[in-house]
Amino acid sequence: MRVFGRCSLCGSQGLVSSSIQVCYSCLKSRPVESLRLALKTRAAWRSSIGFPLEPPQGGRLKCGICINECRIPEGSRGFCGVWFNRGGRVEPVAGRGRLAVHTYLDPHPTNCVAAHLCPAVTGRGFPEYTFTRGVEWGFYNLAVFLAGCPLDCYFCQNWEHKTMISHGRLSAWARSMDVEDLVAEALEPNVTCVCYFGGDPTPHMPLLILASRRIIEESGKKGQKYKRICWETDGLANPNIMREMGKLSLKTGGIVKIDWKAWTPSVYEALTGVSGEKAVNRLKENTKLLASMARERMEPPLLVVSILLVPGYVTPEEVKSITEYLAGLETNTPIVLLAFHPDHLMRDLPPTSRKHAEEALKAAKESGIKEVYIGNEWLLGPYY
Repeated sequence: MRVFGRCSLCGSQGLVSSSIQVCYSCLKSRPVESLRLALKTRAAWRSSIGFPLEPPQGGRLKCGICINECRIPEGSRGFCGVWFNRGGRVEPVAGRGRLAVHTYLDPHPTNCVAAHLCPAVTGRGFPEYTFTRGVEWGFYNLAVFLAGCPLDCYFCQNWEHKTMISHGRLSAWARSMDVEDLVAEALEPNVTCVCYFGGDPTPHMPLLILASRRIIEESGKKGQKYKRICWETDGLANPNIMREMGKLSLKTGGIVKIDWKAWTPSVYEALTGVSGEKAVNRLKENTKLLASMARERMEPPLLVVSILLVPGYVTPEEVKSITEYLAGLETNTPIVLLAFHPDHLMRDLPPTSRKHAEEALKAAKESGIKEVYIGNEWLLGPYY
């Protein structure tokens, strides 16, 4: 195997990123020592854009939107970068009642994580949730790219979601948008999907749930039958919020796409910068919730779980553990294995190898999951 890096603890050579500094084996067997090294690079990055280095706990006001449960001191912001304590009141970075967002029209067939299952691409759910058995040609997904995220992944493919609110200021391509602005865009007659992603929609969830309810109400009045509400998220929202997300997608034919980073808590924490134990427990809780809700509608699937195959760290072993848990809840939950490409602070690893993807695919299928797909397959190659 080609040598990519060396572990700072055990000295082994292989698929070791300089951002994390330690290998997968040491993260599992020596988690305390490993995480002490693995979190350093992230601190420098977050300082450069004016984000807190870790979820703050020094304030009196508690944010309960995600697992970080930040207690934000006066004049500071939460780990996600979206919520500020201004004069004893927690408000979003774009202003009270406003979203920090970039929107655009994404023509069908879309390339979203759930494209293998999307009614706009596959016709699944016809005729209740799509008007055609094939691609909804000439129609669009309203892509709602939101600033901020509960996580800070070394490999983030959309890291601009943080620079668009760097130091608490909106960049030139970020909009300050209120709920009615978003509703108006979604009500364009050629829009059949509204997909919230980023970053992550979680920090903005109170406003997005309100906007989605308005979209459903107003589209009904206008006779626009197909207006699917979809979410692409890390799955770390408060379960009460996740339930509301699921209800909105369930009603409209939309999909909740949860990106599960890793199974082993120390691996999750090294990759993302937040408590791996809390994150994995929340993912178990929220996927259990959505898997239960998904039984109310078999087509299209309500819950889809994606796993990014980070070379050296998100191994077939990690995939097997995640998918065994999910299969224990519901074997009909589709899995999408995503190919990795070097980006952000993890540019020293190669893209996912085809062998890695095939082994992960085999592990997921052996877990009992009925539908397993490989996404971004064009990135695969003989890299390791």
